[in-house]
Amino acid sequence: MRIATWNVNGLRARQDFLLHWLRARQPDVVGLQELKLEDGQFPHEVFQKEGYRAATHGQKSWNGVAILAREEPVVVRRGLAGHEGLGARLLCADVAGLRFTTVYVPNGKSTGHEDFAAKLAWLEALPGALAQDGERASVLCGDFNVCPGALDSWNETAFRGQIFHTDAERARVQALFAAGWRDLFRERHPDRQAFSWWDYRAGAFHQGHGLRIDLLLGTAPVLARTRAVEIDRDYRKKQAGLPASDHAPVWADLE
Repeated sequence: MRIATWNVNGLRARQDFLLHWLRARQPDVVGLQELKLEDGQFPHEVFQKEGYRAATHGQKSWNGVAILAREEPVVVRRGLAGHEGLGARLLCADVAGLRFTTVYVPNGKSTGHEDFAAKLAWLEALPGALAQDGERASVLCGDFNVCPGALDSWNETAFRGQIFHTDAERARVQALFAAGWRDLFRERHPDRQAFSWWDYRAGAFHQGHGLRIDLLLGTAPVLARTRAVEIDRDYRKKQAGLPASDHAPVWADLE
């Protein structure tokens, strides 16, 4: 079974690109982020023709998350309790024998911005919200807007202490690890420097100036089943003339 996560950076702009990827990679369950559309605007019929059912938690023009799956996702929760004011950023469903959660963590803008404190509070609330999922086969995936460690940044020396690179952000991701979640990519590739996001500007992708901020986390039962994990770098490039997101998909194959 193949699971995946992808920040598509606007589903309207990326719908055909997403369909291209689905046909090429054939995932079974996918967590999507940054849909930028309301639930009623989600093109369910388009994805049903490709064999996927969708659960959504959308928002006009901003944020928005969804789960695509070969079978119907049964929604468990929409949103992070107590933090709904930050938008549609969490969706959890039972599907394919997994408790599957997709998140779009607030960006925070900069360490001096008021949004940074809101980001930290959102991340701090996450382990508790998912506490009941820790003993089962569960996946937590999405755009975390945090580099978990120095290896996950193209220039840790320059960016240390800046947004995505602060001790405060990393401590909150570490709290997830302490609660039993495991970074499937890093477990599989402990020493590999690889990125999932590159700025559109200044040739960042071609120069290798990226960050690994898109994560697939799993509980121990999921980690035990994991046979391969990759960042799908080819889909940060145009395909068939279609424009790419600034994020690459991340996928894992489970036994």
